[in-house]
Amino acid sequence: MTRTVSRTFVVVTTALLWLAISLASAALWPIYRSPALITLVTVSVIAGTVVALVALWRKWSFVTTTLATFIAFLVIGVPIAVPSETQYSVLPTLAGLLDLVFGVALGWKQLLTISLPVGSYQALLVPALVLVLGATVASLSIAFRTKSAELAVIPPVIVFLVAVAFGPTYPDRPVTLAITLLVAIALTLVWLRWRRRRDTVNALEAATDTPGMARRKREFGFAGARTVISAIIILSIAASAAVSMANALPPKNDRSVLRTSIVEPFDPRDYVSPLSGFRRYWQPATANSVLFEVSGVPLGTSVRLATLDSYDGVVYAVGSGRVTNASGSFARVPSRFDQSDVDGSPVAMSITIANYTGVWVPTVGLFEEVDFEGSRASELNDSFYYNKVSGTAAVTERLQSGDSYTFEGVLPVQPGADEISSLMPGTAEVPPIGVSPDELTEKLDQYVRGVTEPGERLAAMLRGLAADGYISHGVGVDEPPSRSGHSADRIAELFTEPRMIGDGEQYAVAASIMANELGFPSRVVLGFVTSDQQIRGSDVTAWIEVNTAQYGWVTLDPNPPLREIPDEDPNDTAQVARPQTIVQPPEIESDTLNRQSNPDSEQALQPGLDPVLQAILAALRTVGWTLLVILVLAAPFLLIIAAKVRRRLLRRRANSTVEQISGGWQEFEDSLLDHGYSPPLSGTRTEVAAVVQEPAAHDLAVHADRAIFSGADPKSDEVEAFWTNVTDLENQLHTGLSRWARFRTKISLRSLGGYSVTSLFKR
Repeated sequence: MTRTVSRTFVVVTTALLWLAISLASAALWPIYRSPALITLVTVSVIAGTVVALVALWRKWSFVTTTLATFIAFLVIGVPIAVPSETQYSVLPTLAGLLDLVFGVALGWKQLLTISLPVGSYQALLVPALVLVLGATVASLSIAFRTKSAELAVIPPVIVFLVAVAFGPTYPDRPVTLAITLLVAIALTLVWLRWRRRRDTVNALEAATDTPGMARRKREFGFAGARTVISAIIILSIAASAAVSMANALPPKNDRSVLRTSIVEPFDPRDYVSPLSGFRRYWQPATANSVLFEVSGVPLGTSVRLATLDSYDGVVYAVGSGRVTNASGSFARVPSRFDQSDVDGSPVAMSITIANYTGVWVPTVGLFEEVDFEGSRASELNDSFYYNKVSGTAAVTERLQSGDSYTFEGVLPVQPGADEISSLMPGTAEVPPIGVSPDELTEKLDQYVRGVTEPGERLAAMLRGLAADGYISHGVGVDEPPSRSGHSADRIAELFTEPRMIGDGEQYAVAASIMANELGFPSRVVLGFVTSDQQIRGSDVTAWIEVNTAQYGWVTLDPNPPLREIPDEDPNDTAQVARPQTIVQPPEIESDTLNRQSNPDSEQALQPGLDPVLQAILAALRTVGWTLLVILVLAAPFLLIIAAKVRRRLLRRRANSTVEQISGGWQEFEDSLLDHGYSPPLSGTRTEVAAVVQEPAAHDLAVHADRAIFSGADPKSDEVEAFWTNVTDLENQLHTGLSRWARFRTKISLRSLGGYSVTSLFKR
């Protein structure tokens, strides 16, 4: 311990720092949203306080205090940060201790690659424990055991900034919380400064009076008042600026946080579009093969395999958040998704995998919770990703025979067939359609001619496809030829052949493009329809979802009814001659090669702007936020340095040459303090100079005494020489110090506060 503290100081300072740390920890709530976080913060603050107070009492060194903090971390860590790995909810297990220790290094990135909120999932509370426990010990130790007590407010600020950086991207700007934290920090600073000033005044009153002491006391009191007032003014200006900026920024924009710059852990572009393998399910070897068994849902239920929202004229693909925000992104799911605001009916089903294999996970409705079972349960749970925008689930470990899981979700309310004509387009964002064949547009114009209302035009389009279309998968001997694929060329062919023949792959893509042209945000869904508990390849189908103002995403079946296909009329002249196109056979899904179209990963985030300009703006935004964080962290140090520079200038430019000489000596004294020396509190200048044992320091003291007590005003060249000697002595004090040690002298508060009292006893 480097100084004595009173009980009152300990109690009040602890209370104020508790308030600051609690407010800063509140910024962690959007990340966790769990009562476990409240327990963690409470226990961590108490444990950190105990460590800091015992360290104060026992006068522990930095190393001992750090070791004690680590021991406290191990003792309380598992029950409050890894509660799933405890016995009787209190006793830590070996697995829990390992998760706790590894969580210190791994938990930070996991927080950025998992869907929020994370609750108490696995060991993701460990980063919060490190922040809160570490900030508590650091803040209290700085306040109680250093001569720079004001720096105790920095750890709560770091907790707040880290919480915001690791938080969600949606517009949940913690302006109120930030301002409240700012007020708490201001109160803490005012208290610490007042206590320092009061201790200094007490020291002055106890010292022997010397000439000019009364004036020095008044100057000291005024300086303290100015410091407090300046701090309050600066904090008030900062608070006003924060409020003004918050009000000026558009709330609809997501903020830039670390989460936005982390590479998406699961990129669907690394896998073949599942729609490309549609015909594979109709091959004889697969059509009657049991893919998986499902229970808990009625017959006729649509089971989603994947949602496809990105069409480039070649393939309809599962969208990637790396390309456009409209597709959403895949993230790990730590806990149950809250779908309580969805108007629908709950669904709970169990699925056992038979001959199906792949990364896409069959689901029903809107996801709430999944629980894998069997020998691979742990690795499947850890590799499960979900895109809440598209409703698509995936496991990077790939489902295989023998895997099973239970799924809970919500089936949203859907409009009846007679309500489709009353639907209005919604506002959901989907990636723009890359290519829309002219033949499709011409056919759409025929279907909706004379119809004006959006919903009625949508219904007319569906009726047109149902009336004109025929179903053929092109695999049976008795089936007419039907080319696979869903490129723009194949979709154009669908509308130019004498007979409109295709299957779900073509009709879903065509209907989705048409719905988009009618103003309805639309996407394709590949899945299955349950005919019994065993899902076979022949149960595969594809449908579309359109976003509406009334119901959100609405499921529509664009497939024509099964019926006999008429023979082709050889005399039909309506057929349009088309050049033959070499079509690649359908791909078998592979996890090792991406055969989807790969748009530039630097594609613009906003339409209508030059990609180069957007890249520059994105880089500038990143640099700006980085500089802002650095500026916030560096602000206290910059203020200290600026205060010392201003103090030096005032002394150097004092009204008289005597005061300039006196100011030069005070500058030297302050340098001694900042370099760690402790001159006698009421010593003479010669006694103060003796602490450095340098002849030049003794000469400087004699020079100062002669100039101040001679009664004559020193000449300007004498002042210049005196200040040159001061600078030389300061450089000598730097000799042998590392760069870090020199920087510490620049930011030391010893010469700015009550500990620079020796300068008040000299004339």
